[in-house]
Amino acid sequence: MERKMKLLPYETIRTTDSASEVPDGVQVVQAPSIWREGMKGKGMTIAVLDTGCDRSHPDLQGQIIGGRNFTTDDGGDPRNYSDYHGHGTHVAGTIAARESNSGVTGVAPQAKLLVLKVLGQDPANPKRATGRYEWIVEGIQYAIKRKVDIISMSLGGPSRHKGLHESIQKAVAQNILVVCAAGNDGDGDESTDEYTYPGAYNEVISVGAIGKNRNISRFTNSNNEVDLVAPGEEVISTVPNGKYASFSGTSMATPHVAGALALIKQQTKEQFDRSLSEPELYAQLIKRTVPLGHAKSLEGNGLLYLTTPYLLSRFGQSDVGASWFRRW
Repeated sequence: MERKMKLLPYETIRTTDSASEVPDGVQVVQAPSIWREGMKGKGMTIAVLDTGCDRSHPDLQGQIIGGRNFTTDDGGDPRNYSDYHGHGTHVAGTIAARESNSGVTGVAPQAKLLVLKVLGQDPANPKRATGRYEWIVEGIQYAIKRKVDIISMSLGGPSRHKGLHESIQKAVAQNILVVCAAGNDGDGDESTDEYTYPGAYNEVISVGAIGKNRNISRFTNSNNEVDLVAPGEEVISTVPNGKYASFSGTSMATPHVAGALALIKQQTKEQFDRSLSEPELYAQLIKRTVPLGHAKSLEGNGLLYLTTPYLLSRFGQSDVGASWFRRW
């Protein structure tokens, strides 16, 4: 039986023809505070491995530097990375939708996107999106050749795959940060483990989801590989045909972290006058988390919160934690 990669299940909350906001999730992770310091992801490139993207969406104009199709959609035309599902366009918007007087704004509005379509239409059900492990591997290898800064993957499969793991290890060895969704097979029990790959590989940054009340999302996977959590419920972002939709899932939490890493990499490059290595950037990311008081198997190091270093310098380690966050 052929093993396949699929979109991590998510829930569509609503769709709308228009929007004009900095989404709640972008605000929760404190991205606007970093923008005010002049850090908006300029000079950073993020590869989005997903269902493709609607490159004509107004909020993504000028943000996409190229793309490639690795699926059998459109006869396998490598130049056609159109999104027939909406998932990839949604992820792209959360990462880097541009600043304007309308629409939504992504976490890193000056970062650039390389769209790599690795999930296509399921012949048995065109509304679903699936992909072969080999397509994901080819996408990662392409991203490595293009020397991207970050790879974002809101997808997963039930089993390990040697080629997939090796390609991720190669990317990390090239100081490319690989961000993956933890998965949506959670049962709400912190003592049980649910694994989805590539999110469960040690080399990736595995992202779980929280809701607007800062509680762990009921669907998010729990395991010892979860690194941190980000907003993943009712996240509004771009979808094809110039529209917007609110989705829920760890798929939606992941691009918040991918975009945040673009800000962190730009910020630290200016601070240290050099590009940090992948382990150093990972350490900088974890410094920008706040524990929420949940089990480590659910929240990892806590919620992505980009202004944490400032808070620590002002209030101290003992005061910045779950109790501080509830007061805030």
